Amino acid sequence: MSEIDLTTLRIVRAVADEKTLSGAAALLGYSQPAVSQHLSRASARLGQPLVIRAGRTVRLTEAGAVLARHAVTVQSALDAANGEISELGGLRSGAVRVAAFPTASATVVPRLLGAMAARYPGVRLSYVEVEPPEALDLLRNGRADLAITFRYPDDWSDPHARYPDELTMAPLFDDEVLIAEPAAEDRDGSRTTLQQYSSSEWIAGCPQCRGNLLQACQTAGFQPRIAHETDNAAAVLGLVANGLGVAQLPRLALSSVTVPEEVRLVRVAGMPSRTVHAVALSAARGVPAVDAALLAAVELDVGDWTSPA
Repeated sequence: MSEIDLTTLRIVRAVADEKTLSGAAALLGYSQPAVSQHLSRASARLGQPLVIRAGRTVRLTEAGAVLARHAVTVQSALDAANGEISELGGLRSGAVRVAAFPTASATVVPRLLGAMAARYPGVRLSYVEVEPPEALDLLRNGRADLAITFRYPDDWSDPHARYPDELTMAPLFDDEVLIAEPAAEDRDGSRTTLQQYSSSEWIAGCPQCRGNLLQACQTAGFQPRIAHETDNAAAVLGLVANGLGVAQLPRLALSSVTVPEEVRLVRVAGMPSRTVHAVALSAARGVPAVDAALLAAVELDVGDWTSPA
């Protein structure tokens, strides 16, 4: 069987991501006919087809899926080799693409990118805001180098658990989760357990946070009545201030908004905290820019995000 070349790996990976030959071509900067011709030649060399046309889209064959799966590892190895060469020049070049969840956008990310820019001005930095599952997909697809994510204990849908052998995870800090409730309610402050909110209407956030809420409430013996859904912390506080429900909010989300005087924040038993992580592909360790970004994330001063208000 003919040897597999890097261009074929890159094209097959792009087809897996884009689902069309034109999309793969645009992603790689090739023409669509050039992509089609290369796949035809590669299929002939390998003795089996790599893609199958399905209307206007294409899907990978089993052989194509095998190549796409290995393409990420091969690309990471190439990045590591390029990175080591850059390291010989004192990390004067390279790139770090960061993906992080929304409440990290105003806190963790600016401080991380600022630290990297100050230490390594020659390294190109970029950022995209996505929830943890999408951030991990970007890592695995070679479209991000470092992800800032969070996970809850005993999360039945934890996206990190899908790829235990592919990820290097560095815990950054524990992010306490509080209950935001209308200050006019429960004036004696007697509610100290999650079960005491069983009759409340809830404002739910992102899918992971909503899953944590459902799991915590079920453990406490009730099913929460979710009346509103938004992952915008300011919107959540506005709804709570107007008496429209209670909500769980991490301290990280609270650190970048003003809490209205009509809202009271309560620490209750039974509401698990989440842990914020910096995540990279294990195969990308050894790429100097990635290692430097991971270290910079671990070294961040997080006291003002985790200390009680």
